[in-house]
Amino acid sequence: MTDEHVIGYARTDFEPGQDGVLTDIGWLATCADHGSQHEVHAITDAAIAYSGGRIDWVGPARDLPGMYRDRRAHSAEGRMVIPGLVDCHTHLVFGGWRADEFRRRLAGESYLDIAASGGGIKRTMKQTREASGDALKDHAMACLREMSRLGVTTVECKSGYGLSLDDELRILRTVAELQSQTPQRLIGTLLAAHVVPPEFDKEAYIGMIVNELIPAVSREKLAVFNDIFVEEGAFTSDDARRVLGAGLQHGLRPKLHVDQLHDVGGGHLAAEVGAISADHLEFTSPAGRKAMAAAGTVAVCLPFASLYLNQPPMDGRAFIEDGVEVAVATDFNPGSAPSYDLPLALMLACTMSRLTPAEALKGATLMAARALDLDHEVGSIEPGKSADFVELSADNVDQWLYHFRPNVCKRTWIGGRALS
Repeated sequence: MTDEHVIGYARTDFEPGQDGVLTDIGWLATCADHGSQHEVHAITDAAIAYSGGRIDWVGPARDLPGMYRDRRAHSAEGRMVIPGLVDCHTHLVFGGWRADEFRRRLAGESYLDIAASGGGIKRTMKQTREASGDALKDHAMACLREMSRLGVTTVECKSGYGLSLDDELRILRTVAELQSQTPQRLIGTLLAAHVVPPEFDKEAYIGMIVNELIPAVSREKLAVFNDIFVEEGAFTSDDARRVLGAGLQHGLRPKLHVDQLHDVGGGHLAAEVGAISADHLEFTSPAGRKAMAAAGTVAVCLPFASLYLNQPPMDGRAFIEDGVEVAVATDFNPGSAPSYDLPLALMLACTMSRLTPAEALKGATLMAARALDLDHEVGSIEPGKSADFVELSADNVDQWLYHFRPNVCKRTWIGGRALS
């Protein structure tokens, strides 16, 4: 996919940093684009040379070529350095919160019970529709700033809380406006097929998505991907084929929310429709995993949703052993995953989904970039890629995710510029 189709990419007012070298890196995870998921291709006593916002060279500091030695040096002071983190599944733009539903779930009500009583996605829909454009934008921007302080440099932003032609467009236009105000890359995804809003029956709503909304999103280049929630109380596999097929006709690549609460055959469906990623997957069958592996579909692990809903987590170990690449993301939203702390999600992917720390790190860098078709641009520290990297106060990835502490990110770099 060409860069001009990515929301805001190459349109932001953010200027790349000056030519420089990051030195004194104690332990560097390059997460290079080869090898297995557990291979982060670490280098000790490393350096990174960059110019024009791109990486020129990476390797042991002793091997730094002479042509880069006169550049301005910035010391990492012995810290661990990783690629900029990629959150490949968020619902960034929304109005209101649902803290009372958290309490209700703790008291024994299920996610589906709360949704049936008027809560859940439809409640956030109402709050989002009622929110002003400035309120939506200011709330999302505040979250993005906090995410950057955690080392997150690329963020996928789904719609799905407007659930009407005008409100879905408003959410995606808000994402485009945000891109001009943040150095982080923002990737738009249309998730109009989240649930059916109360003013529509399902057939009429799908007709609106297919015949009006998808063409409008494509014309304005507001999204790269088209997503759908396949689950009881939401949409079926046949609905997904129709909605995702319409998106493909307008240049939007398929993504899927599947197998979150039940096995709905999501792995097979993802393979059938050529989805770049399938997300949640807590109940995906072994046959579904193998179908995804054969199709090259990235599996996105969302441990916050499992934690908050008290559901069995995705079996990340089984996916990796079956040959599926596994990304890790937050699923940041006001209901089932009200946290944007991606490093915490990485620790939970280890403890709940049985990924190793290295696998989790690569899951939130290279594999997450692959789930957004951006692995040519971000997700690893390699020559030619964007100079996005993060300094962490930790010895190595095992120590970072084992001895988990409040934010250990000391400096986030995007395009060779350190964010304040």
